[in-house]
Amino acid sequence: MRTALIQMSVAADREENIARACAFLREAAARDTDVAVLPEMFCCPYQNHCFRPYGEAANGPAQAALSALAAELGMYVVGGSLPELSEGRVYNTSYVYDRQGREIAKHRKVHLFDIDVAGGQRFRESDTLSPGDQITTFETEFGILGLCICFDLRFEELSRCMCLRGARVIFVPAAFNMTTGPAHWELLFRQRAVDNQCFFVGVSPARDESASYVAYGNSLVTDPWGTVLCRAAGEETILYSDLDLSRVDAVRHQLPILSARRTDLYEVREK
Repeated sequence: MRTALIQMSVAADREENIARACAFLREAAARDTDVAVLPEMFCCPYQNHCFRPYGEAANGPAQAALSALAAELGMYVVGGSLPELSEGRVYNTSYVYDRQGREIAKHRKVHLFDIDVAGGQRFRESDTLSPGDQITTFETEFGILGLCICFDLRFEELSRCMCLRGARVIFVPAAFNMTTGPAHWELLFRQRAVDNQCFFVGVSPARDESASYVAYGNSLVTDPWGTVLCRAAGEETILYSDLDLSRVDAVRHQLPILSARRTDLYEVREK
């Protein structure tokens, strides 16, 4: 399964961002990509005061563009995330489209990013955003795949639930910052991959040092052994990674972590 990690710059102009994303998707399709992944808030500056003005309701312009392009290109598109407007609320939402352009998954970020690190970053998504309440997996010809957004990755239970549903690859559109990124980005992706013995794909916006919120970049793929298969730096780029999904079964056979769980003593239960 060829994946394309689109680490794009995000500008103040929403239409420019959508056009840039579409251009990158076309470039990815020309490289025989099966699944292309955009970053968190790919069409909106990562600032609380932008989320509602940049938001869109069901079938809004960004969603329509991604759906149409997925169908035209015959490629799965994991649409990073965008501000979704619904019943007076704003959600940080990722949409997934299949090769026919049909929406096959929708994940609203479950864990909102409310942090205040001494000497580092302070940000409160809950000032503007509402949390989702669903675990998100979806079926493809490659098997079951999973999806979460940024801060969701820090909560092992969510990844484990996707794993127990059969997810062999988990996509994570994310925008770690220059405080949390250097400290935890690679560490978290490698550990979640080892814990759940599946592939993890993390896609960040490119780094913009002039922005009020500076994304870390460093989009990457980790395999079920915890090996980093590819990793960007901070610049705008597309990474490609061919995922050998038989690696999931091989690693699980070598290290029976999932099958050796003591569910008589502890259990992670799906909602």
